Amino acid sequence: MKIETGFEEVLAPNIYYDRQFDMEAAKILPGEYYVSSRDMMLVTVLGSCVSACIRDKTTGIGGMNHFMLPHSDKSPDNPLSTSARYGTYAMEVLINHLMKLGAKKGNFEAKVFGGGNVLRGFTVTNVGERNSDFVLHYLREENISVVAKDLLDIYPRKVYFFPRTGKVLVKKLKSVHNNTIVDREKLYESRLDFGKVEGDVELFT
Repeated sequence: MKIETGFEEVLAPNIYYDRQFDMEAAKILPGEYYVSSRDMMLVTVLGSCVSACIRDKTTGIGGMNHFMLPHSDKSPDNPLSTSARYGTYAMEVLINHLMKLGAKKGNFEAKVFGGGNVLRGFTVTNVGERNSDFVLHYLREENISVVAKDLLDIYPRKVYFFPRTGKVLVKKLKSVHNNTIVDREKLYESRLDFGKVEGDVELFT
């Protein structure tokens, strides 16, 4: 499945068997998310983007997204801003899918990661900080408890999330010898700036 515009959230199509962890896994790329009620692992690599790992602590239903705010303005907390509209959309798609699988919002707990200062070529500074501030602000407004976080710094991160147990492993990539992460996020960022919000999403209650 291809991302046609920057404002679509795509259910991650990359499912594989991870021999190291001996379990099914989903790889989450920029603009993607995945939700599961099965005992599996969700994996992503983050630069300036952020991921919210949200689970129902009672049932073990959980999911992960991977998103970035576009550069349309510098006021992500403004409810009318395009940045906030996209960030909210990215979070609500994840939460709605969790609830469709039977998760209850009152049981949610979140762990958030990313927002590293790794895209030095971006036209807007502190993009990682804006992403980090947004995801924390959103979760606070939705009364979803953040039980762990690893945000900002200058390094990309590889995140392994196990929704059934809530366990997360984070590896900071201090010796990245290629530009794959940076190039991938720059491509994603260019789609965000030229895309448009594809409709509205409302939370289930």
